[in-house]
Amino acid sequence: MSLPTALHQSTSSAEALNRDCFCRTLNAERLRQQLESDPSLHGLMSTISHSRPNLFSDTVVFIAEAVQRQIVATVTAIERMATLPAYQTQALARADRLAQLEFGPQGVCMGYDFHLGADGAQLIEVNTNAGGLLLNAALARAQDACCTELAWAFASPSRRDTLKQSVLDMFSNEWQRQRGDKPWRNVLIVDADPAQQYLAPEFELFRQLFDEHGIQARIADPAALQWDGAVLKHQGQAVDMVYNRLTDFYLQDPAHQALREAYAAGAVVLTPHPRAHALLADKRNLIVLSSDERLAEYGATSTERALLGAHVPATQLVTHHGADTLWAQRRGLFFKPVAGYGAKAAYRGDKLTRRVWGDILVGDFVAQALVPPAGRKTLVDGVLTDLKFDIRAYTYAGQVQLLAARMYAGQTTNFRTQGGGFAPVIVVPEEGAN
Repeated sequence: MSLPTALHQSTSSAEALNRDCFCRTLNAERLRQQLESDPSLHGLMSTISHSRPNLFSDTVVFIAEAVQRQIVATVTAIERMATLPAYQTQALARADRLAQLEFGPQGVCMGYDFHLGADGAQLIEVNTNAGGLLLNAALARAQDACCTELAWAFASPSRRDTLKQSVLDMFSNEWQRQRGDKPWRNVLIVDADPAQQYLAPEFELFRQLFDEHGIQARIADPAALQWDGAVLKHQGQAVDMVYNRLTDFYLQDPAHQALREAYAAGAVVLTPHPRAHALLADKRNLIVLSSDERLAEYGATSTERALLGAHVPATQLVTHHGADTLWAQRRGLFFKPVAGYGAKAAYRGDKLTRRVWGDILVGDFVAQALVPPAGRKTLVDGVLTDLKFDIRAYTYAGQVQLLAARMYAGQTTNFRTQGGGFAPVIVVPEEGAN
């Protein structure tokens, strides 16, 4: 590693470290210990290493303290907007009827994804079932200082040590908001064909966390659920809570009918839920959040409008009426499906072909001002390699729980890049800070 004299140059120290610090900081054995902290998790690290070799990066990503503040403030402003009646009215008007229901839970494991540009943190999208929280909690506690000069960066903050308890408390709060003091007995972690999901190892971490605290937990495909008109059951047992990892956000797939009907009846605590998706993660919300006029109309303060104007890139709906203009401006835009997730069917405008453009016009897409991701140099098999990264803020009830990075090469995040994957975020203090 070349420790940067750039720490004192005009560029931020975080940028300098991302450019000049090439050291591997991941302690693989400590990561194994973190992931396999319970006998029921034995072999999890081996499974990940063989089937998901690019899940974890060997290094970290640095961000400036000012960027951290921007992320926290942006999350806070958006979550307050989602409580305003006028904002809710327009967001729910275009959503499935299930989103109209409000039983109390706020929605666990929110994810706000940012690129870092010349103007600081720029919100790319919001996710209601963001994966990786427990994986990143383990990863953050498996790092070694690469040199004495950066020892400060790898001291284990108490927040990381208490994060797992905070995760459990988050689910407990969801239960209490809907069920009050009734006993909470079990939780079902649900996804389509869960064993085949890329983040399936995390399901096991959640299962163990619940079991450790006396909450019976199982992992299931929603097709295995039964609804008898009064009780949602799995393998004959009544289900108290469902931790929802589905990307069928409104439970419209026929295989999810039992869960849909049970939720509509208020018979199960479902988190995250359709209402949270409609208010926060539907990509059409980015149109409102980047429009000063509409923010003002819906009740945002001048401070919130300035903040969101600075950190939510301008977004517009793709329509046939504006097609010619959008095509002419495509090199400065990024196109995303309204109900998309995981960068599926998302396109940089400068990479578009006429065939793909035709598909976009007949689909439901938004066009967002392009904010290229920031870069991170790292060594891959001894070769200095340029990778990109984004920053994910894991949140609950508007509070940031953890920041993590996803490093990659290519058009979008992918977990297929050698040297890439999840990486801990190190916040670089401002010069002169204690």
